[in-house]
Amino acid sequence: MVLDAIFERFAEQSPVTVMARAALEHALSPRAIDALFEEVAERQYTRTLLFSTVVDLMSTVVCKVRPALHAAFQANAESIGVSLRAVYDKIDRLEPGVSAGLVRHTARTLGPVITAMGGERVAWLPGYPVKILDGNHLAGTEHRLKELRTVGAGALPGHALVVLDPQAMLVTDVFPCEDGHAQERSLLDRVLETIRSGEVWIADRNFCTTGFLFGIARRGGHFVIRQHQSTLHIELIGQRRASGRAETGSVFEQEVRLSDEDGEALKGRRITVALDKPTRDGEDEIHILTDLAAGVADAVTIAELYRKRWTVESAFGELATCLDGEVNTLGYPKAALFAFCVALVAYNVLGVVKAALRSVHGAGAVEVVSGYYLADEIAGTHRGMMIAIPEDEWTVFADLSASALGGMPKGLAAKVRLSTLRKHPRGPKRLQPKRESGAKIKHVSTARLLRSRKMRT
Repeated sequence: MVLDAIFERFAEQSPVTVMARAALEHALSPRAIDALFEEVAERQYTRTLLFSTVVDLMSTVVCKVRPALHAAFQANAESIGVSLRAVYDKIDRLEPGVSAGLVRHTARTLGPVITAMGGERVAWLPGYPVKILDGNHLAGTEHRLKELRTVGAGALPGHALVVLDPQAMLVTDVFPCEDGHAQERSLLDRVLETIRSGEVWIADRNFCTTGFLFGIARRGGHFVIRQHQSTLHIELIGQRRASGRAETGSVFEQEVRLSDEDGEALKGRRITVALDKPTRDGEDEIHILTDLAAGVADAVTIAELYRKRWTVESAFGELATCLDGEVNTLGYPKAALFAFCVALVAYNVLGVVKAALRSVHGAGAVEVVSGYYLADEIAGTHRGMMIAIPEDEWTVFADLSASALGGMPKGLAAKVRLSTLRKHPRGPKRLQPKRESGAKIKHVSTARLLRSRKMRT
């Protein structure tokens, strides 16, 4: 068939785009997404415009296939069958719980695919599922709303706590908040409801509160969290003892006892890293609290687990540079949070592509793959591919089992030339010379300056 030949051509020339589209179709089956909306939505309901339609439109924006939501609508106006105003009304009122449910659904759907491919990374702590928790405040938006037109300050549309599984490299959960000024800690009760027995939660000191640490322990989980100096009732026990070296400095260990307002006690350990190089805040030491037994993870292991917490910061970096998850034209908080959650979905789809590459080329080879070049390849090819291969032809991937779907990306991953996707890290920044103000001399001739340099050399 002609269509088969076209598909094979795209599979040969841009296998990562075909992989991404197949994973997206599997994770965002319209039938499953619309069913999710009906299950999770509390106030909104479906009249004409389906939830799956707005997800599809927004996904083309956050993946940079289309430059804006208006452009995405204009390209599909005939098939959508409603006005642009109806689309904006839908996303402006979209409940954050629905957006969060979308992220959880894709993680549950794509996780088994990664496992079937054998694309997971090496476990950080064998036998213990690890979760990294961090917050992300959305960037200020344009002042398009009536209430913002007279305001000079930045307009913050909200923030979210994000949970990353570093073994599958999937965002498994998100806790969105519409209030851009609300404390991240105000969302911790919602996080606690999701913690399962045996999980190890890694987080920065902003999440080091008595309620959160005791809450994790009560639910059978464990924590590796940097100590905050003023949010805990903590008692140091015994002497601090040397425990070896980590990559960033010398490691020490000391037993501690934590207590809450009800007098309940929790025993643990405080791991101290005496840093070879001070932090940006000038701190020479950092303290990490954990309730993991020494037999499960020694002091150096705990220090390394916390150091690798920056994996989630790298994920946020990819969201900012490779995807457009913070659409500055979306002023309404619900719409901005929806776009951010769709970007997390897109990040998970890229995670499937990377997992397929790991399963074929090895984990070390994929560590140097650039998320930017990966996303750029998909964005540049996707529009043409969807013209050549109609959308109906992709629905076959929606109903495939995880094991059946997993074989297809592995076959495509073997066709990928990793050299075309390689990272190019910058060297150390050079000290920039002081510039003249330009108040007196408004313009200079670049050619004359270059000619002058050549004469001096």
